[in-house]
Parts: sequence; C-alpha cells; structure tokens
Amino acid sequence: HGVSPPPADSCDGDVELSAARHQPEGLEQLQAHTKFTKKELQSLYRGFKNDCPSGHVDEETFTLIYAQFFPQGDSSAYAHFLFNAFDADGSGALCFEDFVVGLSVLLRGTAQEKLSWAFNLYDINKDGCITKEVLWGGHGGGDREMLEIMKSIYDMMGRCTLPAPRDSAPAEHVEHFFQ
Repeated sequence: HGVSPPPADSCDGDVELSAARHQPEGLEQLQAHTKFTKKELQSLYRGFKNDCPSGHVDEETFTLIYAQFFPQGDSSAYAHFLFNAFDADGSGALCFEDFVVGLSVLLRGTAQEKLSWAFNLYDINKDGCITKEVLWGGHGGGDREMLEIMKSIYDMMGRCTLPAPRDSAPAEHVEHFFQ
C-alpha cells in the first residue's frame, strides 16, 4: 500500500524554499507597484528577511531598529507616526510589501507622491486635514497633529543639536509652517 502522502496543508518545505530563494512573493507585482528593479527588490528582500526572519515587523521592533539611527534622542514618538504611515493597511505589522512600497515613494516618487505620503504621515487621525493646535470641541490626540509630530522630531534629534533648541521651538516651527 505504500506511505500515504503528506496532508495538503503541509507546506514547510515550500516556505523553506521560498526563504532560500531570497525572492519576495509576487515579484512582478512589486515591480509594477514600485520604482525598483528586480535586482534591487531581491537585495532589499535579503536585508529585510535578515533583520526580520518572520517576514513581519511589529511596531516595537520597528521602534528599536529606528532608535539605532538616533541614539542621541528619543525617537519612539516619531517612530510611531512613521510606522503608521508605512502600515498602509493598518494591520499593526509591516510586511515586505508595506516597507518597499513606502520606500519607493520616499526614494523615487514624484514630488506629488512624496507630498501625499508626507500628508498621510502628518494626518494622524486620517480626517483629511492637518491641524495646528487644539481646537474647541476637539476630540483628543489628533487635534494638534502638526505640533505632536514636530515635538517628536525635536525629541528624536535630542539636546545635542547646536544651538540647543528652546522648549518653545516646536510650536514656533509649527506657527511658521502654517503662515
């Protein structure tokens, strides 16, 4: 009678083969949706899988990775906003596609694409506008979006910037931006 075949849902071997190939799934689709070449996508995928073997990055891991670039300050608040901008589907984890699509816009997007991406980063509550400060009847969190992001950038850069920024610097920066 012989040995029965493995169950249909057993795909461990396929997963190992996929990881060994260093090639993302849907490579042609990713090429169509980004401005990277096939070789660039394969190279980015190798780096991504090396840092994130599971194929997904949660916000905590993203924040830890990002903190390595800004050891002189506290980048956690800015990393939170950045993570949400990359996490286009709001799943709470970045897959390779989320990462590479965002990176493509930031590195090779048109001016309009970059502006749209930046707007999405600043529009914390996703209501289609960026607010400057607390508004009467505001509903918490997202009603002072520009100031929250600007504070997070100053925190990330740390106190070692010269000259040292005044405590009022983020608010002044926001005021100038809106003018």
